[in-house]
Amino acid sequence: MTTKLKTPYYKQNRLKQLRAFCHAAQSGSITEAAEMLFLSQPSVTLQIQALEREMEITVFERRGPKISLTPEGEVLYQLASPLVEGIDRLGESFAAHMGDLQRGELNIAAGESTILYVLPDVTKAFSDEYPGISMKLHNVTGRDGLSMIRSDQCDFAVGSMIDIPDDIRYEPIVTYYPALICSTEHPLAKKREITLEEISQHGLILPPRHLSTWRIVENVFEQNSLKLNVSLEAGGWEVIKKYVKMNMGISIVTDICLMGDDDICAIPLGNLFPTRSYGIVSRRGKFLSPAAVRYIDMLREFYEGRDPAEVSVCASCKDRRVVR
Repeated sequence: MTTKLKTPYYKQNRLKQLRAFCHAAQSGSITEAAEMLFLSQPSVTLQIQALEREMEITVFERRGPKISLTPEGEVLYQLASPLVEGIDRLGESFAAHMGDLQRGELNIAAGESTILYVLPDVTKAFSDEYPGISMKLHNVTGRDGLSMIRSDQCDFAVGSMIDIPDDIRYEPIVTYYPALICSTEHPLAKKREITLEEISQHGLILPPRHLSTWRIVENVFEQNSLKLNVSLEAGGWEVIKKYVKMNMGISIVTDICLMGDDDICAIPLGNLFPTRSYGIVSRRGKFLSPAAVRYIDMLREFYEGRDPAEVSVCASCKDRRVVR
């Protein structure tokens, strides 16, 4: 008589163990992992402990409520994360390979300027082509966007990055250029070229200091031994343009926000400040859904070879254009 060998019970639970481990690694918290998995905290802890016993390793260093991966845990996470994500998205991936991209969900994290200026055309085209896919645009700052990427709360992010962490992949898609904006009544509006010393004599309107724009502007001023004169902090390029138009100050912006009908003057600053790229931000090793892959492909196609320069900036200065 032939005896049929059964798979050991602990191996039957391996997917549950790996899923609990991956969610805990992504969120940095057993409690948050339990909430995402709709399980109790003790259940998630037991799953991870069982995995540690089976692998004969310790996967987390526990420091109060937060946890961090050990070197062994980091290796296991890099191996396990694509497997867990692939299994969890198996139905969606199968449908896509069978030619069905008409159902599913797509979560994209991006800042306000990216949502307003970079994504609208592609998002509209994607929505028209795949109406069955539910889309969510999460309006977040760069720091919060990275947190969403790491905890798998979004498929990917679109934005601008200066410092790229080791666990993050950044693919630039489109480049924009720096410009000084001022009201049509401002003394600087008559100039075609401007120096950093001239800028320092006027009050600047900038985004909050925790955002990258402030850091870039501050670094340039420090490198030239000039004092940064910020008269107003305001969130969002549209808000800043509104107050510039009211002649409450000048601003240094990325020309991504210049739409051609703002009724303000702009002077190119490519000789003083660095350019800014916007692109795809994702976690290294992450399994991207077919919907995410298709959206990214459409974003690449839309901006391939596109030069967003030469934007008219005010009706009274039609010969003044933002140029590279």
